[in-house]
Amino acid sequence: MSHPYTSLLLIPTGIGARIGGFAGDALPVARTLAAAAERVITHPNVLNGASLFWPMGNVLYVEGYGLDQFCAGVWNLRPVRQNCVGVVLDAGIPPDLQQRHLQVMQAAQATLGLNIGPWRLTRQPLGVSVSFSPSGASQGSLARPDALLETAQELVRLGAEAIAVVARFPDDLDFSQYEQGMGVDPLAGVEALISHLVVRELRIPCAHAPAFYPETFPKPVHPRAAAEEVGFTFLPSVLVGLSYAPQFVKSGDPAQPGDLTAEQVDSVIAPATAFGGPGLLHLASRYCGATLSRPHHNAPPLTRTDGVLARPPLFIAVEENTTVMQVHPRQLGIPHVSVTSYLEAIGVVVAHRAGVAWSSLRLSPSTPEKLGSHTCAVIATRRCCVRDSGAEHNSGTESFRDSGTESQ
Repeated sequence: MSHPYTSLLLIPTGIGARIGGFAGDALPVARTLAAAAERVITHPNVLNGASLFWPMGNVLYVEGYGLDQFCAGVWNLRPVRQNCVGVVLDAGIPPDLQQRHLQVMQAAQATLGLNIGPWRLTRQPLGVSVSFSPSGASQGSLARPDALLETAQELVRLGAEAIAVVARFPDDLDFSQYEQGMGVDPLAGVEALISHLVVRELRIPCAHAPAFYPETFPKPVHPRAAAEEVGFTFLPSVLVGLSYAPQFVKSGDPAQPGDLTAEQVDSVIAPATAFGGPGLLHLASRYCGATLSRPHHNAPPLTRTDGVLARPPLFIAVEENTTVMQVHPRQLGIPHVSVTSYLEAIGVVVAHRAGVAWSSLRLSPSTPEKLGSHTCAVIATRRCCVRDSGAEHNSGTESFRDSGTESQ
């Protein structure tokens, strides 16, 4: 193995994930996985906890659109020691709330030693609106995306290497279910839209923090939502994450030592009902040598440096992290291991990294005859392709707890 064992932790935002769908509540998962894998790649939805953050030297903070491009093999990741973080403030933020965010920027530089660069107000309010899709996922729109991009481009010209965006959200949003640990985060869809737009157009790390007035009288909330109640802004975790977020490098650009490519991903952990995202489908289709309708048409074949088709990563589906989506890997024909919890998923990662067949860790031993046929089934499963229709599936991708089927 020529690279550090790398695990990709995906919990899409705005789909009501029971773990990772609230205020940085997947951070314990990321911390534990970081102790099991040599390197973890994940996204702001997993790591941002408003005023709370836990920096980890072997965890890469990668925005969702950039992560999709990385998984497609279009962009590579280049780790950095430090980024100069520029901040875009929505002109719709009232002056007193602007001052709260400026205080966060000053504190991040003076207390944490972050390199906080230029900041600018947009020339017009961004005009954020929030809605929900028929499936129940969070979504929304911006009235003035041009004002956002214009300001972000100015910050890049002034030396910013990563962009934090603070947008003003309506005050009349209903958080009643969210605050009790249920439902979907109303903000998440628009937050993703904002960061996706900046990353797509500027190829620079970006994350978003919403601007609200705090509650006049604090009220009890669910522990998973409590991180958003302990400060005046959501900006601190965004600044910390962006300060060390890897830069995006086109796959055709000259490589540098330490650059990460998609073929270095050894395992992928995602909610069992959320396997329909572009990044995950890119990995499943490109590694298996097929092409789905959704992946990037310009994505190069994912091969090792010796020209051999890259071995597929191990896909791990976590059943208890339910979402409003209903896209299971077995529906798409993606070979996977099904587990109940993240504790179990991380145990599978430890065994995978060690080269241990997890069937040997169970109480039901196989006879030599079954071992032989089982090994052949595993090899066939790992080499299967994700078909264009997305309708076929391999019978060897059931839960290893029940059937003993491996996917190594």
